[in-house]
Amino acid sequence: MPDLRFGTGEPTPLEVAAVDAVVSGVGPATVAVDERLVVGGRGRAAERRNLLLPALHALQDAAGWISPGGLDHVCRVLEVPPAEAYGVATFYHLFSHSEPAVDSTVHVCDDIACRSVGALGLVDDLRSAGHQVRSSPCLGQCERGPAVLVQRTGAVDLSVAAASVAGIGAAIGSSMSSSPVVLPQAGSGSLRLLARVGVVDPASLDDYRAHGGYAAMEAALEIGPDAVIRELTASGLSGRGGAAFPTGVKWRAVADQVGRPRHVVCNADESEPGTFKDRTIMEGDPFAVVEAMTIAGFAVGAEQGWIYVRGEYPEAAAGLAGAADAARAAGLLGSDVAGTGKRFDIEVRRGAGAYICGEETALFNSIEGYRGEPRNKPPFPTTHGLFGEPTAVNNVETLVNVLSIVRDGGAAYAALGTERSPGTRLFCVSGRVVAPGTYEHEFGVTLGDVVAAAGGLVDGSEVRAVLLGGAAGSFVGPDRMDLPLTLEATREAGLSLGSGVVMVFDQNDDIVDTVRRIAEFFRDESCGQCVPCRVGTVRQEEVLVRLGRGGSFHDERDLLDDLGSVMRDASICGLGHTASGAVRSAIDLGLLGGVS
Repeated sequence: MPDLRFGTGEPTPLEVAAVDAVVSGVGPATVAVDERLVVGGRGRAAERRNLLLPALHALQDAAGWISPGGLDHVCRVLEVPPAEAYGVATFYHLFSHSEPAVDSTVHVCDDIACRSVGALGLVDDLRSAGHQVRSSPCLGQCERGPAVLVQRTGAVDLSVAAASVAGIGAAIGSSMSSSPVVLPQAGSGSLRLLARVGVVDPASLDDYRAHGGYAAMEAALEIGPDAVIRELTASGLSGRGGAAFPTGVKWRAVADQVGRPRHVVCNADESEPGTFKDRTIMEGDPFAVVEAMTIAGFAVGAEQGWIYVRGEYPEAAAGLAGAADAARAAGLLGSDVAGTGKRFDIEVRRGAGAYICGEETALFNSIEGYRGEPRNKPPFPTTHGLFGEPTAVNNVETLVNVLSIVRDGGAAYAALGTERSPGTRLFCVSGRVVAPGTYEHEFGVTLGDVVAAAGGLVDGSEVRAVLLGGAAGSFVGPDRMDLPLTLEATREAGLSLGSGVVMVFDQNDDIVDTVRRIAEFFRDESCGQCVPCRVGTVRQEEVLVRLGRGGSFHDERDLLDDLGSVMRDASICGLGHTASGAVRSAIDLGLLGGVS
């Protein structure tokens, strides 16, 4: 077990080269002491420490695992205590640290969407075929499961959708990525956020500009930062990650922090089971994310932007990095953005498999080189965010909404949807529908309309339940198909739109198994920092296991209620607050059969 001292292992030349390519020019700091004045210190240490996650990725990518010798080399270069680096490396499930390298590791999603299309059988078949297989939480490919992520030693990772044993074998030796995004509404004139997906070449800046790209940034530069934030406020745009906080209020709070470095962060760690809308945009229209972030940097006075992409999205990460490179080469990022004399640049950071890093402060810790554990709030990110500095953090869908608001004005945006829920919303429709995928609708569309737009249910089956909002959301019954999908209507119904998940179940689905898997997911993904969540998620799953074995619901109901109350009231972050929602709703709807 590593501690504050280095071990006896030595890095291989391959590991040294891989790490040094990432941390080139950083090296140990020189600290000069003049009487009581120390020069260097905190800023330099932060600069080194925040390269820990990229350095760990470099080891994993090059050697297939994080060896003791490789980890020690990283610690020496970055001056991070071995015990702390080991704690970070073991926090993420995409890092291997206890076994020697293999050519490839196949991560098979066995979460709630992929289970219904044969994922568990695929795991067995792959193992029988000799592959090294690991079961994985949701890989964000719910509309085309079963989904697989292939980690390849010495080569880029690949996603494989609608995976088969033969297809995975071919992918391991191929340079081809997963099939491109298929958008059911592609080309529709009613689309705003998805208008370019499936229409433009996502790797071409020229094609992006030919389809209206960078018109919003030109408008932003013309009207100025204050006017951008005024239009954003007038639009009524709220966050699309679940909390629905007003975006204009957030940007104004960051812009008002005078005299301090400010940051813009794109939270692209889309890990909620059932969610894939942000992946659709990142893979199909990556320049839109880059442009929106540039506008955000201009509006709030930030010079640095960060895109934190979940590690299970290799194609999205590569596409965003390529878009940033192309924008930089065209003078749209860097020290003189579009000839304005203003500096703004973007760095893409890969996560490494941790649902909790979708929580904004856990994401900050991850970028900074620490375990992805949430921070207590207050203080809030608008004053003490990334590196303790004012930070505007938004997810992909929220940011891309900014483009039409700046281009067409806040009033035009507010005219869409409803008075209290203006604009359009992306929905991740999956499960027993004819055409699963990402759909864009104006706020106010009913749940039944969303399902109908996806072709209705397969084989003429009937809705048994819909999981609304993802694993952190709630089940609703077929009697709620007329529910307007707005912030106000769902709130009044005791529900949440969450991350836009609409997962449809029919009479052929094993919802008892689904609910148990949701409880297992939260048990595994709790960071363990706070007792209510760490213990509560384990006890909740234990109750469901006992009920599944014929236990008495009468004896267990009070315990489930108490666990849910404690997690909601006392957990540090949203994971604990929402971990009992789907379980509680399934029980209330009588979806657990004999245990209801």
